Amino acid sequence: MKTGIIAVANQKGGVGKTTTAVNLAACLAEKRRQVLLIDIDPQANATSGLGLKKQPGASIYGALSGEKSADSLIQTTSVKMLDMIPSEIDLAGAEVEIARADGYLFRLKGIVSTILALEKYHYILLDCSPSLGLLTMNALASADSVLIPIQCEYYALEGLSMMLRLIEQLRTSGTNPSLTLEGIVMTMYDNRTNLSKQVVQEVITHFGDKIYETLIPRNVRLGEAPSFGQSIITYQSLSTGAVAYRQLAREFMTRRGDVVQEQGGLNPGSWQKDAGETSAPFAFLNRGTDSV
Repeated sequence: MKTGIIAVANQKGGVGKTTTAVNLAACLAEKRRQVLLIDIDPQANATSGLGLKKQPGASIYGALSGEKSADSLIQTTSVKMLDMIPSEIDLAGAEVEIARADGYLFRLKGIVSTILALEKYHYILLDCSPSLGLLTMNALASADSVLIPIQCEYYALEGLSMMLRLIEQLRTSGTNPSLTLEGIVMTMYDNRTNLSKQVVQEVITHFGDKIYETLIPRNVRLGEAPSFGQSIITYQSLSTGAVAYRQLAREFMTRRGDVVQEQGGLNPGSWQKDAGETSAPFAFLNRGTDSV
């Protein structure tokens, strides 16, 4: 199977972007897919969220500047089959250096190409900064597709429109003609509020099947897991947050034609539907979700 290169991006902060990148990567690895997560956000939240240290010289900066090889920067994580290139604060200086270089929009693409040559990974996920700076633009120029997490609130819809316009501009300008929208993930869904339901319905109306059926709920454990340097499936495997991200990974793979082989145990969709309910998209919107 061709390696999928997916940028997890949204220029608006606080929408669950890094939470989605970390936990989707972990859940794909749990399903026996070899995954590489590249943290290209100088804040390095994905790095600390998987328990890796923010060490000077450990980030993709060394490869962007031509001082290090990409494969030398890859580290293993506590999640089996999930590797990572971490980030650290010095990566913030990479934008200045990239801007001075020839082909400044394609520096990361060259690095990703060397990783592809290893023929090791099923998926490469790029966790982008909450901005449209050069690092994010490099990620979008390198990726096959963009996964956009958005929070269930109206301000998030404005950010979504901007991201979609940017994807179209990158295609039509020839920067990345093959770039596609992988999908839109609704995060921080709270069934107790009309606002969450209204925002989801609004997005469904405009974007249809680009929306993942899996809604990521507001969940206490999802907020706690990064402070322990763990993904949600390691920190609290039976929480609704863990079940939701497992279901998202399953849906993600199914949409890509990547056969999902369930290994028994907890049914990833069990928190969404009871026996006898329809399997129509978003049929579970009127169901409550556990906050634990």
